[in-house]
Amino acid sequence: MEYAIFLTSLFSQDTQETLDDQETTESKDHKTPRIRPDWPRSYLRRQGHATRAQKRAIRELWDAYGVDAPYDCTLDLDAIFGRTGTHRVLDIGFGMGDTLVARAQLEPNTDILGVEVHRPGLGAALLKTEEHQLEHIRVVKHDVFQLLSAHLPDQCLDEATLFFPEPWPKDRDHKRRIVRPLLLSCLERVFRPGATLNLATDVEDYAHAMLELLESQDNWTNNAPQGGFSPRCSWRPITLYEQKGMDEGREIFDLSFTLST
Repeated sequence: MEYAIFLTSLFSQDTQETLDDQETTESKDHKTPRIRPDWPRSYLRRQGHATRAQKRAIRELWDAYGVDAPYDCTLDLDAIFGRTGTHRVLDIGFGMGDTLVARAQLEPNTDILGVEVHRPGLGAALLKTEEHQLEHIRVVKHDVFQLLSAHLPDQCLDEATLFFPEPWPKDRDHKRRIVRPLLLSCLERVFRPGATLNLATDVEDYAHAMLELLESQDNWTNNAPQGGFSPRCSWRPITLYEQKGMDEGREIFDLSFTLST
């Protein structure tokens, strides 16, 4: 079943046990936007089960740090973060929230909206956000293409980050890779002029495919001084996933591009 939005009521304690083993749901009382059939799903449907602590975090901390995006709703980021004029970042597929939280700790004047589809990661990020009292983090459970196309206003972001996305290694699945022309067109609408897209992967052919795609776009400029891949973002921590890849001998590829128009 395709992914649909979780509404606030779905996080209530009464329904929690049903949702623990469920990645998607539909509301009987509301229309729920769906991914268009010509948008191949870019994430795996299931990756592990949430722990009790992560489930509890979703129940108890969602009102403080979670964002709901009901049908036909454009998010008001000024209201969500309670301030204006800040640097706004979209962290796409933040995994267990390590990078999300690490950056928020370093940059208290940066508002970070994290988008993730998997419950363990959402719960883990909420726990870490609460532990460090990071009021400038918000998380949303959504498919990023739907979020970008239906719920974010024009020119509302200064940056997007996407680190170690699902590589979909089989040739027949490359169409599912999240970094594709559709992502760039969605970002072009929500980016302010001069906004930046930062990427990282440990899959070499995916890295070169990203680089080729971005360098083929007239309105995206490579921030690497000599072109090609970029130096590692100074604020990006080495996560367990990344360390495992390096231990297995995989090279890390970073890219940084700015929207020029």
